[in-house]
Amino acid sequence: MTAEKTDKVVILARGLGTRMRKADDSSSLRPEQSAAADIGLKAMIPIGRPFLDYVLSALADAGFTDVCLVIGPEHTRVRDYYEREVRPSRLRIRFAIQEKALGTANAVLAAEEFAGAGTFAVINSDNFYPMDALTALHNLHEPAIVGFERNALVHFGNVPVERTARFGALDIGEDGYLRRILVTPTEAMVAEGAPIYASMNCFLFTQEIFSACREVPLSARGEYELPKAVQLAIEKHSMRFKVVKFEAAVLDLSSRADITTVTEKLRGTAINL
Repeated sequence: MTAEKTDKVVILARGLGTRMRKADDSSSLRPEQSAAADIGLKAMIPIGRPFLDYVLSALADAGFTDVCLVIGPEHTRVRDYYEREVRPSRLRIRFAIQEKALGTANAVLAAEEFAGAGTFAVINSDNFYPMDALTALHNLHEPAIVGFERNALVHFGNVPVERTARFGALDIGEDGYLRRILVTPTEAMVAEGAPIYASMNCFLFTQEIFSACREVPLSARGEYELPKAVQLAIEKHSMRFKVVKFEAAVLDLSSRADITTVTEKLRGTAINL
C-alpha cells in the first residue's frame, strides 16, 4: 500500500518585516513596491503579482492542495486579496491568526487546527523555494527538513555570502537524519570542506511538533523560535527529521535591496493558482 502524500502546507506570513521596512538607497523600486515595503508585509510586495502568488503557484505545481496562511489580525489586505480579488482553483486557502508576533514556533501553533492528524509542510512566505524541494516534501510522509547547500544559495540565488550566517548549519548524522540546527558551522565542519547545508524554514512535520512548540522557552530575542522547537522535539519527543539535501537557489525577499534582483529572477514565471 502506497503511503499518502502530504497535501497541507502552512505558510508563515506574520513576521514584522523589520528588515524590509528599514530604508535604504533602493531608488530603483517602483512606488507601489516602496509603499508595500514600508508596511513590512513582504508576501504582498508586487513583483508583477504579489510575491506570495509565486510561492503559492509553485506549491500547487508541486502537488499541494491545501494552504493555511498564518497572518496577523492587522493583515486584512492578505485575506481580502485571496478571498475577493483572486479565487484560486488549484488551492484551498485558509487563514490562521497569530495575535502577536511571538516567533515562528508560536506561528506554527496558530495552524494546529488546520494541520489535523496528518503530515504538513511549513515554509516561509518571503522565500521562493525550488519546486523540486517542494515536491520532495509533498511526496514524503515522515518529518523532514530541506537542507540547502550554502554555496548554492550564493551562486544560484540572490543570497549574499554574509547572509548565509543567518540560516545556521545542519548537523546531519551518518544515517541522514538531523542531529541539530547549529547557529554556525563547527570548526570541524569547515575544516572537512564538505558541503554545509542551511535551514531555510522548509519543514515537514507531524502533530508531535505542537508539543515542542508549546514547551519551547522564549529566546533571548523574546520569541518562540521554530529551530529551537525542532531541537526540543528531537531531544524530548524522539522525533526524527530526515534531511533532504538540495544544491539549488532559494530566492530570499528579506530587504528592499532584494526586490529588484528577485523581480529579475522571477520575470516570465507563470502563475497558476
